[in-house]
Amino acid sequence: MAEQGQRKEDLHLDKHDKEIDLVNRDPKHLNDEIVKVEFEEVVAEPEGWYSLAPVWRYSHSAFTVSGYWGYRILTALFGIPMAVLWGFLYAWVSFWQVWAAVPCLRCYLLGLECLAATFPVCIRGICDPLFHAVGAILLNMRLALRKDS
Repeated sequence: MAEQGQRKEDLHLDKHDKEIDLVNRDPKHLNDEIVKVEFEEVVAEPEGWYSLAPVWRYSHSAFTVSGYWGYRILTALFGIPMAVLWGFLYAWVSFWQVWAAVPCLRCYLLGLECLAATFPVCIRGICDPLFHAVGAILLNMRLALRKDS
C-alpha cells in the first residue's frame, strides 16, 4: 500500500506552529528574581512602630489584590500592543543582522584577510632592512667613559 502524504517524522513544523504552555509560562526562568515582590519586601514596620492589626491585614490584602488585578488589567490593555511592538523590534534587529551587519562584517573580514596576506611581505621588505641598518649602526658605536678631574 502506498504511503499517502508524508510521514509524521518527515513533517517540518514551523516554530510558530507549536502549542504554548499555559501552565509554565516562564520555562527559561527569565523573571525568577524580577517580578516576585512580596508585601513584606515592600512594606515593613520596625519593632515598636506597629499599626493596628486590621490595618496591617487589610493593607496586605489590598497590596496583593491590587497587584494581581493591576497586572491583569495592564496586560489586557497593553499586552498585545507591546507584543506586536517587541515582535517588530526583534524582526527589525534580525533583519539588519541578517541583511546588513553580517554581510558588512564578512566583507570587512575578507578585506582583512587580503591585508593579512600582504602585510607581512611589506614588513619584511621595508622594515626588516631598515631595522638591520639601524642595528648595524648602533652595533658599531663605541662609548668611552672618561673621568674629568
